Amino acid sequence: MISLFRKVALLLASLVSIVYAVHTIEVHNQEFVDTVTNKRLMIIGVDYQPGGQSGYNPGAGQDTLSNGTVCLRDAALLQRLGVNTIRVYNVDPAANHDECASIFNAVGIYMILDVNSPLSGESIDRSNPAGSYNVGYLTRVFGVVEAFKGYPNTLAFFSANEVMNDIPTSKDNPPYIRAIQRDIKNYIAKHSTRTIPVGYSAADVRPILQDTWAYLQCNINGTADQSRSDFFGLNSYSWCGGDATFQTSGYDVLTTMFSNSTIPVFFSEYGCNKPQGTPRVFNEVAAIYGPEMTALSGGLVYEYSEEPDDFGLVVINDNTTVSLRQDYDNLQGQYNKLNITLIESANSTATGLTAPACSTDLISSSGFSTNFTIPSPPDGVNDLINNGIKNPNNGKLVQVTATAVPMAVYASNGNQIQNLAITPLPNDESNTPGGETTTANTTSTASPSASPTKKGDAGKSFNVATSGLLGVALTVLLLS
Repeated sequence: MISLFRKVALLLASLVSIVYAVHTIEVHNQEFVDTVTNKRLMIIGVDYQPGGQSGYNPGAGQDTLSNGTVCLRDAALLQRLGVNTIRVYNVDPAANHDECASIFNAVGIYMILDVNSPLSGESIDRSNPAGSYNVGYLTRVFGVVEAFKGYPNTLAFFSANEVMNDIPTSKDNPPYIRAIQRDIKNYIAKHSTRTIPVGYSAADVRPILQDTWAYLQCNINGTADQSRSDFFGLNSYSWCGGDATFQTSGYDVLTTMFSNSTIPVFFSEYGCNKPQGTPRVFNEVAAIYGPEMTALSGGLVYEYSEEPDDFGLVVINDNTTVSLRQDYDNLQGQYNKLNITLIESANSTATGLTAPACSTDLISSSGFSTNFTIPSPPDGVNDLINNGIKNPNNGKLVQVTATAVPMAVYASNGNQIQNLAITPLPNDESNTPGGETTTANTTSTASPSASPTKKGDAGKSFNVATSGLLGVALTVLLLS
């Protein structure tokens, strides 16, 4: 006869391996909206690219989302931090992302994927948009769509990032950005069972910022215009230092600029690190998610792991252990203060908005493009859109059976965090800040002195995760 303990263990294992899926997200005017609950999704996020550009090695089948053990470690930290979204810049469409995508899905974290990469031929060349917009480039872009369209926690795709970074580059590039968006959206319409938003990530270059947004959100051919952005991301570091305010940072100007946006606008990067070497206090978080900025849809902090530019929340050590920086603790403290009810509430100004028709009157800069004739797809692209790319790598959710993080993670005080694990969320929930701290469950075991100190997010402990499931298991057995 199987013992009661053995029955509990078997039932617990079966509960842990259940595949939950977050609700998919749609765009409704200014907002990202949960397709089931109709609650607003305000992006509480982090840019996630461990290793930077060197972490992308398609020849070896390696990218940010190809190692399940690494994703388990980072998902646990990001879950404890309280984020609900990550942005991933460089992905290999041929790599297997099932385990990583499923882990992030299990903890209620969405993914926004860039369809481009830093390698030659895998992005639009701002100095030669016409020459780089070709069938080979779009074949790879469609491969990214194929690889991620099957994951319900794929929130959106970025068609491009900071292609326009000054007035000269704003002359020829805007029509090509819209062309890429049109092609991606037409491919999704043909080959995906759901709509997935597609948009652009812009540099905060004030002479062209408003024109970029105006050009990308307007309608050329009415409501069926597929070249129009579904959302607008902004990489902005204007809030700098603990003494910055809503006014001195220019956040008041941004709020006014985007108050009547007909698409969601959010910070696709934020978190100024000047002066370098000083922990960031992230007091802009209160403004981004406060009542004055409800027209915007949150943001993504740059960035998760420490790279040469010194923006990291965590340090990933050579032996794959992680050390949290004070920046991580400070950001977590700010997230824990957020009013989640306010964040999930619909913005009253977002209803009844209609996208303007594209016209030269929308553009204020003398050097910005006023050409709304979007380039036709290159030869062969319509065939790819109609029939699909050859041998697509279609990702799908898999069971997440491992929850405990196998490598050591150290809090910012140097002590090891105990029982670090992901906590799969029931009922298709997205993650929210949980009031946790990174130093509450540590021992005096210090981080290795030979390893660089990195800051990061910590997941809820396995003890907490299993205690709820154990209670369910015991209840089922006692009633049987």
